[in-house]
Amino acid sequence: MAGQSDYRARIVDDELASGLRVTGAVLVEGARGCGKTRTARQITVSEVLLDVDDQAREAGLLDASLLLDGDTPRLIDEWQLVPDVWGRVRRAVDKDKSRTFILTGSTEAAEDPARHSGAMRILRLLMRPMSLYEMGHSTGRVSLASLLRGERVRAADPGLDIRALADIITRGGWPGLVGAAPNDALLALDGYLQMTAEVDLRRLDGPRFDAERVLRTLRSLARNTATTIKAQGIAKDVEMDGEQLHRTTVAAHLAALRRIYVLDDLPPWSPTLRAAARARSSPKHHLVDPSLAVAALGADPDRLLLEPDTLGVLFESLVVRDLRVYAQANRGAKVYHYMEQRIEADAIVEAKNGDYAAFEVKLGPSQVDAGAASLLAFAARMKGNRQGPPASLNVITGWGYGFTRPDGINVIPIGALAP
Repeated sequence: MAGQSDYRARIVDDELASGLRVTGAVLVEGARGCGKTRTARQITVSEVLLDVDDQAREAGLLDASLLLDGDTPRLIDEWQLVPDVWGRVRRAVDKDKSRTFILTGSTEAAEDPARHSGAMRILRLLMRPMSLYEMGHSTGRVSLASLLRGERVRAADPGLDIRALADIITRGGWPGLVGAAPNDALLALDGYLQMTAEVDLRRLDGPRFDAERVLRTLRSLARNTATTIKAQGIAKDVEMDGEQLHRTTVAAHLAALRRIYVLDDLPPWSPTLRAAARARSSPKHHLVDPSLAVAALGADPDRLLLEPDTLGVLFESLVVRDLRVYAQANRGAKVYHYMEQRIEADAIVEAKNGDYAAFEVKLGPSQVDAGAASLLAFAARMKGNRQGPPASLNVITGWGYGFTRPDGINVIPIGALAP
């Protein structure tokens, strides 16, 4: 448990430690395989793993307080398998401030009106797969925090190229696949998707899903990565695979995939909190890691290099993943997309104080001018809005140098970005 020598540090480590000091209990949520248990084990001294310990799970269903016995900080892994754990932990923290707990969950628990929210007692912490900075593929010379302060950019070429990015995207940010050959990683990811469809979704309360139909929905999501396609559009797209699905079935699939954190939609942004545009606009669809899209498409790095448009879309998904990891580390900043009247920004990072930065994602440096034009149009649209102008306008590229152009646009290679 605590202090495993081969552990690769995660950005959420500090957030987790701070959360325990503040509330006494932290719920770490996220997709299966993103590293929740390993991270929790760095600071816990006892544990119970409910997804593998059948006896503990059965005992907990009879008396959940049994699962809290042990030295603390104590890890209760996959807590949602014994839902009464939530209330027991909340009361234990209230009663004895010296007892601390980490709960982990790969499934969002079903709504229960009788369950206390846990506010001020259990902190919720979302964990995603590893960013390039965590995997050692980023020099960290450009921080998101500095971009939200409007600082200029200066960074050497980190040394990535299109082939390296195709490999990184295919392998993904999964801790268990760091260092794996891309084609070996794909074998594991194929199994991940199969497990998602055949096991993970069937554990949810509600409708029973046909595994093959779920896989077809995942393939459609992969084909439509970084788009705002609606359930009806996905239903039509699925027909390409020779299967007809009703949009209500697709909508149920999407909701279930969100509950297990496999679908990680990017919500729309508007410069005013209560603007109708924020409610009207659709989210952009992203799987929690672009490697899942590669696997769902049946692709590999060589195929991606032959289809640069597909690689570009998956690169955007990788950048969005990393921005979300870095934003969360900046006191819970949020990431959105902007699309209104033909003016778009691939990502908007908004801090809690209202400061925001806009991003376009372009795989190759030759596309920077097009990204810059979009950002300047966005900045012009923002003139006069109550939040003021963006703190920075940024084009994130796959490789090359980082610098600030004469027009104020920052060009940032993804291999230089950090929290």
